Amino acid sequence: MGLFIAQEAGALEDVKHYSSRIAGADLNVAIGAARFGHKTAFISQIGADTFGKQIKRRLEAEQIATKYLAVSPKWKTGFMLKGLAANGRPATDYYRKGSAAAHISLEELAKIDFNGIKILHLGGILAGLSEEGYQATLYLIKRAREHQIQITFDPNLRPTIWDSEELMIERTNEIAQLCDVVMPNIKEGKILTGETDVTAMADYYLKKNVKQVIINMVENGSYSKRVDDQQRIYEERMPELKPDQIVDRVGAGDGFVAGVVSGKLEGLNDLDCLRRGSAVGAIQMENLGDNEGLPTKAQVTHFLSSKGIIEP
Repeated sequence: MGLFIAQEAGALEDVKHYSSRIAGADLNVAIGAARFGHKTAFISQIGADTFGKQIKRRLEAEQIATKYLAVSPKWKTGFMLKGLAANGRPATDYYRKGSAAAHISLEELAKIDFNGIKILHLGGILAGLSEEGYQATLYLIKRAREHQIQITFDPNLRPTIWDSEELMIERTNEIAQLCDVVMPNIKEGKILTGETDVTAMADYYLKKNVKQVIINMVENGSYSKRVDDQQRIYEERMPELKPDQIVDRVGAGDGFVAGVVSGKLEGLNDLDCLRRGSAVGAIQMENLGDNEGLPTKAQVTHFLSSKGIIEP
């Protein structure tokens, strides 16, 4: 989606000047994975408009394939406003209902060649935008499972885009239990499971045949619980890696997910995936914007080295 970032502090309705960029949770993850050198494609639909052109151009610049990026002549690309905040927690306002992405069709998705794909990463926002988005999400899961592709899922809860909190929880959990790896943050885990302890949150999904649950606990680090084919349990915890300075917290969660996904693509173990995710999220917080600061592997190695950590 498009992104307008305020150029001065104040309430969004009072800001006079904004700069234009692009954003979106799934897009951020795609950019993050691509910067680690992984072959990446982005599945969505944009409008035949300025933001749509900007998104396509940026994806191509990041060497992300756009062959599955449909262009709608009817619907516009969604966008959001983001404020400027001294504490790194800016106000946001979304304009995504009725967007081109919300109207993506199964006919467009049927064009996807799933052969050779290692991971399908999904976010929960598309399912909340429309019935078409919900059905599109289920379709992608079905096709990926048919091809035995690992599916990672970030709930990305956005209550304002759903018709009700009950529907948000019901459908998000329905999607989650069809995926291999579920990655909520601590707040989302509480909402979706009703639990307050991360172990109980993980067990909620593992009992539904999810293979691994990874929880971003923000200032308290991150947690992973995984079960293998022999029903053996593996747990890992990673302390928070603090950024040198905090400029913008938005996008840090997506950075964490991108780091984990890239680590899985490289066969890193659970703890190393958590460590990489934490590093990517921390580096992203040092930069303004949702994805501009997403690092390369070399930058992550340098960041970890500055903390006295050697990445495998």
